[in-house]
Amino acid sequence: FLETKAAGDNEDPLAAISAALDERDGAVKSRFTDLETKLAQAVERADRLETAFKRHGTGGDETTGPTLEEKAFSTFLRTGPDGLPEVERKSLTVGTDTAGGYLTTSQFEREIIKNLVQFSPIRQAARVGQMASGEIIIPRRTGAPTAYWVGETDARTGTQAAYGQARITAHESACYIDVSQKLLEDAEFSVENEIAMDLAEEFARLEGYAFVVGNGVGKPVGILSDTGVTSVVSGAAATVTADGLINILYALPAFYRNKATWMMNGTTLAAIRKLKDGNGQYLWMPGLMAGQPETILGRPVVEAVDMPDVGAGLTPIAVGDFMQAYRIYDRTGMSILRDPYTMATSGLVRFHARRRVGGDVVKAESLRKLTISA
Repeated sequence: FLETKAAGDNEDPLAAISAALDERDGAVKSRFTDLETKLAQAVERADRLETAFKRHGTGGDETTGPTLEEKAFSTFLRTGPDGLPEVERKSLTVGTDTAGGYLTTSQFEREIIKNLVQFSPIRQAARVGQMASGEIIIPRRTGAPTAYWVGETDARTGTQAAYGQARITAHESACYIDVSQKLLEDAEFSVENEIAMDLAEEFARLEGYAFVVGNGVGKPVGILSDTGVTSVVSGAAATVTADGLINILYALPAFYRNKATWMMNGTTLAAIRKLKDGNGQYLWMPGLMAGQPETILGRPVVEAVDMPDVGAGLTPIAVGDFMQAYRIYDRTGMSILRDPYTMATSGLVRFHARRRVGGDVVKAESLRKLTISA
């Protein structure tokens, strides 16, 4: 390098070396700057991935903070759709307002389902599913094939099974709640959770009653209303007896009896707890170990507030395999429409809620009901 410079001109060799070093330092600094930029971008991307991983439903939720959808739903309850940014509005709408309105978030709907189990014990005992249309058809065998003993050359008899259909229709239930505008604006507590509890209580009360005594007209068919369920007479006027309980339990086929559950209200349960056998032993057996249910004649009990009290001609007790006997199908989850106009002159915002559900007895042979003698 020094030889070339000396032959070409009178430029100071040291100055040329210094310039070359400065040029190399600039290239190195530029490369370090580029690496720092890429590192910052990688850190930012990692932060975004960690945030997404910790959102509800991804398995990495370590916080109790609300999700974007929950924040949007809370804002919607307080201020209506006009108060929502576009990104939050998209998380709450399906189609347009006229085609469907604003729906609850998935977290809100899961809370409602949990509360329905708490208030509606039929859901604990029956089989619950989803339906994709307004009606579901369940094939049901109504007649079994018949076989015969025959000799070596005897004529054989033809036979075949017979099948029918059980149809379950989704019925709609609806109600509304009025909330003051002032409360929505100033409340320090979770307004959406309070509304969820109120709606859960009302829908559970309505559904629970229909699952027990509904007549199928605009509502599900109840277990006591189905004419296919065999009724066993108690054998005593206006009271429940130990013999009557034994009769109804053993009126069930053994297959269903081994999986049977008693269903009655608290008043009937209190009367049965006082019954004794001939040796003075209570028929009611408390659970002896943690997690084991209390039983009557060895079978567990579900307390259903909608079952009738003990009285002449009434049916206060049902027993059987409810998982086999009764089906509940949810057509749609709960939806909410915010109406700020109807009650505006009273300073209230009305929230309209609705859901669709169907229920019916699909295997009456697995149930028995006890009718008190007149």
